Amino acid sequence: MAGAAHRAQQLIRRAPFTAALVLTLWIVGAATGSLVDGPVLEEVGFGLSSPLWTALTSMLWCANLLGYLGTTALLLVFGPVAEREFGSLRTAALFVSTHVVGVFLGAGLVRLGVPTGWVWLDYLQTDLAVVPSAGVVGLALALSFRLPALWRRRVRLLVVIALLVLALYSGYLEDVLRLSGGMAGLVIGWFAVRSRPAPSAPTHEETRVLVALLLAASALGPIVVMLSPFPNGPLSWFSDLVAVSQPDAETIADLCADPEWANECRTMTVQASYDRLPAMMMSVLPALLLLALAEGLRRGRRFAWWGALSLNLGLAGLMGWYVWNYVRFADQSVTPGQLMEFGIPLLLPLAIVIVLLSTRKHFPLATGVRRFWTITGSGFLALSALYVFGGYLIRDQFAPEATFTELVADLPARFLPPGYLGLLPARFRADDIVATLLFEYTGMVFWLVVLIGLLQVSWRARPVCADSAAAQARALMVAHGGTSLSYMTTWRGNHYWFTPDGSAAVAYRVVATIALTVGDPIGAPDARREAVRGFASFCAHQGWTPCLYSISAELRDTVAAHGWQTVQVAEDTVIPLPPLSFTGKKWQDVRTALNKATKEGITAEWWTWRDAPLALTDQIRSISSEWVADKGLPEMGFTLGGLDELSGDGVRLLIAVDADRTVHGITSWLPVYVDGTVTGWTLDFMRRRASGFRGSMEFLIASAALTLREEGAEFLSLSGAPLARLDRGERPRALQRVLDLTGQVLEPVYGFRSLFAFKAKFQPVYRPMFMAYPDSAALPRIANAVSRAYLPGMSARQGLRLASKVIIRRDARKPAVRH
Repeated sequence: MAGAAHRAQQLIRRAPFTAALVLTLWIVGAATGSLVDGPVLEEVGFGLSSPLWTALTSMLWCANLLGYLGTTALLLVFGPVAEREFGSLRTAALFVSTHVVGVFLGAGLVRLGVPTGWVWLDYLQTDLAVVPSAGVVGLALALSFRLPALWRRRVRLLVVIALLVLALYSGYLEDVLRLSGGMAGLVIGWFAVRSRPAPSAPTHEETRVLVALLLAASALGPIVVMLSPFPNGPLSWFSDLVAVSQPDAETIADLCADPEWANECRTMTVQASYDRLPAMMMSVLPALLLLALAEGLRRGRRFAWWGALSLNLGLAGLMGWYVWNYVRFADQSVTPGQLMEFGIPLLLPLAIVIVLLSTRKHFPLATGVRRFWTITGSGFLALSALYVFGGYLIRDQFAPEATFTELVADLPARFLPPGYLGLLPARFRADDIVATLLFEYTGMVFWLVVLIGLLQVSWRARPVCADSAAAQARALMVAHGGTSLSYMTTWRGNHYWFTPDGSAAVAYRVVATIALTVGDPIGAPDARREAVRGFASFCAHQGWTPCLYSISAELRDTVAAHGWQTVQVAEDTVIPLPPLSFTGKKWQDVRTALNKATKEGITAEWWTWRDAPLALTDQIRSISSEWVADKGLPEMGFTLGGLDELSGDGVRLLIAVDADRTVHGITSWLPVYVDGTVTGWTLDFMRRRASGFRGSMEFLIASAALTLREEGAEFLSLSGAPLARLDRGERPRALQRVLDLTGQVLEPVYGFRSLFAFKAKFQPVYRPMFMAYPDSAALPRIANAVSRAYLPGMSARQGLRLASKVIIRRDARKPAVRH
């Protein structure tokens, strides 16, 4: 309660108009009983024949509790942002003006269309509405003129599509006024608040997202109609083609009462006999197919483009056939209003077809669909055989009893949604449980296989890494070097993209359509910037979102200049070796570890994994296994090496052993190259025996620094500590605060901050490491990709164990409450 009160105080202080409007809506609604029963529309609602002052009262009530909740959510999303951008008074003026202009604009459009004889508009001229959300969406679209180009297009598309779906499918006066309020927001925003220059043309990736959203909206509209108790919009009957509902008992009774409609009566009876699950699944089948294809379009898949084009052409042809038959067999002349009523639904799939044809070049990615056709074809044949032969064995469970020929002839109907059964004659119905399973679930199972196959084809576009590419990337790394993490680009699991001339490469791995890189590009320094640009274009072509992880400050500045967002994810700790001297009070812990190791007879020995004796490598495996078992969680990967990475070419091991050849600690060091020469080393693998010498890590790092300095190395990198950073006095942004909180939450388990504090003993130079990404909308997917890259083998059981350890250890660290 205290936290909620604090957040409410922050909202009132930062967005007083938003807070006041939300409180007013709920107080007025509670005082007048409108939260439960709805407002008294005759007194406060706006309509074509209502008094002018109702344009103001209509923005103080909502139609029902769902309206109050939805309007409040929209206000809390856009209101504080608008007040931060415009100020409270200007935000209030925008809200009121877009609402008032919007309701009068909507009423004027309805009045102009009434003479056409359109039944929908005839209904709207007598309807009343309360619609504060008209001002909210108008405010949101006016605010879009102050957003960056990427978010400007997305906010407009999402909001306008949502408004169109509600107006065209639900179709009440409040939906129309909400749409006109949004249009008023765009017009007022253009003249009153526009400050940014016109955005450039959308990129390939953004175009794919916009087209996918358009297709998804065409699929979700019919579902909105199914959820609406009394749909009234001009596209409401179009929903019968995309999301077909079951006929009700009254309709069936009226139809079956007339002997002339015997065939239709039998078909409709079969439609109504479907169980809830297969009926619902098969009824929304076209909508689900459109959503699956929209996901493929978002990722640039050519097969999804062909599928969406074919499906919309089919829907347009089906509606055109329906409209043609209606006009041809009409008893009287068709009015302009009726032409509009049937013409608008026909225009929707045709408009999507035009959009698809005009954006064809943005969907070039060909994916292997052979496996999809193999699975779906095999599933079709298997289910068809099961229905025909299985149905013949239980033919007495059909009414009338089915013959083998009739089962074969009825097979196509089993793959149609119930609403489309009228296209084929109904031969029999199922009267028992086994026959019902075959009759109703054959098509549902098949289309589930199709949907899953479509999604898999959309998701599975993984690169193939050839050994030659890995060898070429390693040669670039040795020849040119890079950052302290450059050697990690040679680890297994990485794939490589090369510049056209082969002078630079980007190491990456694809996790859930995120192309996650490791460090800066490797290769010639003057080619690294162009490598990032080329890699981003390559990812856009593949339908991936690039994410540059653990990059240097120099590369961060380069990509930030091109509009990429950045956030610090780690802190590299570097020890310059030439001036190194373990003197002074600040080196006391290191000197103590060196002296204590000498007294206990512990020495540091350099080895490579291939040359190390079996007695040592067995102990290293045992120490590592003990460490993993103690945590009960898998080893982290990605930028943190494990046992598999110890055997890499050039990797050196420094082991702390005593006189009995007992291993107390182990570290691994990765070479850092410049012009083919090793100039530094990066600490990677660190393990200590639980019962061993406690200062083994300080001893090993100090010993490595002394030895490697004598060999001519210029620096040691203690590597980056994930989710830990040096406080430089800058006010962190929201995402940075989230990462800081994540590091704090995971500290009891993985100890990132403790590791960062440990490295401070060596008086390092701190170099921030950043994550860069072009689209902030992809942050949830990026977070998922990074976590899966670090913990690729985490099982559900280990995930629950991680959560429980975090909760338990955090609670254990909380101070006791004094009563």
